[in-house]
Amino acid sequence: MSTSLRAVRARANAHRPSWSRRYLFGVALAVVVYLWSWAFLSHSFYAHRGSSDVGFYQGYAQKIQDGKVPYRDFPVEYPPGALAVFVAPTLVANPSRPHDYARWFGRTMGVLGLCSLLLVAGIGRSASATAYISVSPLVIGSLASTRFDLWPAALTLAALAALLGERHRLGWAALGASIAAKLYPVVLIPVAVVWTLRRRGQRELARAAGVGALVLGAAFVPFAILAPNGLWESGWGQLSRPLEIESLAASYLKTFGHPHVIGVHGALALSGHGAIAVASVVAGLVVLLAIWIDFGRHEPTQERLVRSCAACVCAFIAFGKVLSPQYLIWLVPLVPLVRGRRGLAATALLTAAFLCTDVVWYGTHRFDDYAFGSHWAWLVLTRNLILVLLVAVLGLARGAPRRSGASGGPKAAIPAATATIASSGQK
Repeated sequence: MSTSLRAVRARANAHRPSWSRRYLFGVALAVVVYLWSWAFLSHSFYAHRGSSDVGFYQGYAQKIQDGKVPYRDFPVEYPPGALAVFVAPTLVANPSRPHDYARWFGRTMGVLGLCSLLLVAGIGRSASATAYISVSPLVIGSLASTRFDLWPAALTLAALAALLGERHRLGWAALGASIAAKLYPVVLIPVAVVWTLRRRGQRELARAAGVGALVLGAAFVPFAILAPNGLWESGWGQLSRPLEIESLAASYLKTFGHPHVIGVHGALALSGHGAIAVASVVAGLVVLLAIWIDFGRHEPTQERLVRSCAACVCAFIAFGKVLSPQYLIWLVPLVPLVRGRRGLAATALLTAAFLCTDVVWYGTHRFDDYAFGSHWAWLVLTRNLILVLLVAVLGLARGAPRRSGASGGPKAAIPAATATIASSGQK
């Protein structure tokens, strides 16, 4: 083992959390606060707000329980890795009884959120991050229990936690699982490549990436064999969607014009404006490329890894053709992990974006006013500009670039596979 790799391991061991009684008491208190926050979602201000996708999930689970094959016997809008969390509630609930299924689905999401809290506490970067996750259900609102996005968010956090702990193969396995669940973590692959290459070398990168590929293949290959057309149509249907009504470009057009609104893939979108949609995607790719190159040019520290991962996910959300409110859930376990004043500013911006989304706009009559008129468009645009500002706060470089003589120069930051990264979201 080279001297530089020994030094990396020594620094990693030095940053492992100290499990003092005081720290464990704080984690226990955070768990209690989280459970109270989650229980509060069904009461007062949060009760019966907004739409729910649980009915779609319940329909998928019922068909699977009836012996039908996803993508072959019925269309599925989501990647194969999402099916596990749709079926999980049926282990204790009857999918033919919507209220029973919805209750257990919500509990499943609550458990996943609790797992994220424990992962954040285990990383031990800061007590403030654990505290923020403990009250995150109140920040997220009804989206937390009516969408499955806490599943890919928890898997992505698990991948980050493993990489921070120098468990690269486990990290890549979790990254593969998260991509199988909702595709968006694919934007983290270049960052993970540079991290593993710089910290453990080429051999470990090949082995870890191979593990991630096996996990991803285990989710996709069976359906690619059984239902290749259905699986292709599911993916292409998402990539070919027009501008979703809540995206950055669409909110700009709604604020300063009167575009035609249509229904597609169970959501509202803008008819036409293909050039603007392409421009938004290109802008997102440029921003992602800048983040990847910046990470490759600097020393791969834990702080840079956390910050770059959060910036990549935020850029995917902010500049994509599709921006659904639940996408903000992906950022909840990542942004609070950023330390210092930058982290405080980023967490404040994320909270402001949620306030615009959940408290002021989502789930109220203002959504209809925005979708079918021109009212409140400025509020949606403000939320989206906050996300752009959040990308800037997370992505701004600090510190001198890594010297070119060190192993794995800047070119290692951008593998050829990044050319296929999808810039449109999943519902």
